[in-house]
Amino acid sequence: MQETRDAPTRDAAAGRAGAGPVDTFVRDNLPPAEEMPDFINLDRLGYPEHLNATVELVDRHLAAGRGDRVALVGPEVTWTYADLARMIDRMANVLAGPLGLVPGQRVLLRSANNPTKVALYLAIIKAGGIVVATMPLLRAKELVPILDKARIGLALCEAGLAAEMEAAAAGMPGGVRIVTWSGTAGGALGALLEGASDAFAPPPTRADDPCLLGFTSGTTGLPKATIHYQRDLLVICDAYAREVLRAGPDDVFIGSPPLAFTFGLGGLVLFPFRVGASAVLIEKAGPPELARAIARYRATIVFTAPTAYRAMLSLLPEHDLSSLRKCVSAGETLPAPTYHAWLKATGLKLMDGIGATEMLHIFIAAREDEIRPGATGRPVPGYEARVIDEEGRPCPPGVPGRLAVRGPIGCRYLADARQAAYVRDGWNITGDTYVQDADGYFWFQARNDDMIVSAGYNIAGPEVEASLLAHPAVAECGVVAAPCPERGRIVAAYVVLNPGLTGDPALARALQDHVKQDLAPYKYPRAVHFVAALPKTESGKLQRFALRKRAEEEARQGEHA
Repeated sequence: MQETRDAPTRDAAAGRAGAGPVDTFVRDNLPPAEEMPDFINLDRLGYPEHLNATVELVDRHLAAGRGDRVALVGPEVTWTYADLARMIDRMANVLAGPLGLVPGQRVLLRSANNPTKVALYLAIIKAGGIVVATMPLLRAKELVPILDKARIGLALCEAGLAAEMEAAAAGMPGGVRIVTWSGTAGGALGALLEGASDAFAPPPTRADDPCLLGFTSGTTGLPKATIHYQRDLLVICDAYAREVLRAGPDDVFIGSPPLAFTFGLGGLVLFPFRVGASAVLIEKAGPPELARAIARYRATIVFTAPTAYRAMLSLLPEHDLSSLRKCVSAGETLPAPTYHAWLKATGLKLMDGIGATEMLHIFIAAREDEIRPGATGRPVPGYEARVIDEEGRPCPPGVPGRLAVRGPIGCRYLADARQAAYVRDGWNITGDTYVQDADGYFWFQARNDDMIVSAGYNIAGPEVEASLLAHPAVAECGVVAAPCPERGRIVAAYVVLNPGLTGDPALARALQDHVKQDLAPYKYPRAVHFVAALPKTESGKLQRFALRKRAEEEARQGEHA
């Protein structure tokens, strides 16, 4: 992997965000020009040279007299846009004052979905900083490479998650300042906010100033950081949300994705705020909690994974979901049976879509009146997509190949040699195999790498293998995706034990517990198979395709047993 290049922490000469000091580390580590994707259709969106995403998403509503509209609803608080704007400005003053934030500096955010996290997220951006949001379930060993890659010096962490954060920060050169909070900005952060002004003048940020590093799993286990600009947060609102979702100011948004997933950031923050709508945030968002919250808050638009919709079918008799008018499905492929079952039960069409952290959000989808069950859809207005062969040539309709896409957003990895593999001839190559039909609809076939997508979570098979191999009972292992009617796919481990050991349910549970303690718990293998040997090539390389085939066959046999 290409190493990041250290930039001066405070470069007063850079001046891109104004006359004061600027941290140029991220800009200095953008991909080289020859590896950048093509950015198309930006002109049609009409963004000015200077803009600040938080000003556009929040302050604009106050200027238009909409400050009394409800912006956020959480378990303990309801904030209007005026309330949210005041909190953002107080936080921005703390960031730029006592915490010493300069434009371009990275700030790590670690918490469940709640209003305080949203306010901090937008305050960092308003102050010209760069947000690095992390999954609350990540362990210290998974946080360390993120801290290192992004050169984090400041972390804002919910108090209940501080232990893993502190363990990760302990060995970082130069140290990491950790500021904790509880509830609605209580704790150390709350003390800093006391007396802070609720008026903040943002630096003159540019449309192409970085404001977000979205981390995504790599199949090698090494995380990749995707760079997104101030304008990118508006692009997904003005492309997908306006052209396909077509939400309005009276909508109430809700969903399950963590805000560290850009799927959640768009669906639960950016899309509602762009149109002055409301968002409901729930910290525990499994299907039972999500169904209960939809009914309680009379939500109208929900974002979640296909497996959650399938699970909520059995909960419909208990909860009144009649307030819903739009249901967005992403994070994994939407099976046609799930689409039809939801439509029959609710009268609502599930709006499928494919996005990527590299592209920030959905780039192929379909409006309700254009949906073809089983198909992902067609390119969102402003984007282009095609299916290509190994040489990069377009495939004829009906012939499977790799999905390539380009639009007003594209992949920009932070100092990473994998940029050259993701971007080819200006097109972003997503890692998915698709077929395009004669009418321009795209149909998902499979992932073409070692990524496992389970219940909307991306899990790198080699990372789980490395964890299992650290257990003293394991001699060899292979990890692949196995079909699962509830979760779409699950992590399945095929394990060769060390001599003298016998595989049994107790050892399988021990291996599962080991991974849960070592990695984020959602990555553990839900199926553990003990085998005498693993399929390998003549050179000794693991044949994961053979394990995938075996997993598929075992799933079919299970269906007919």
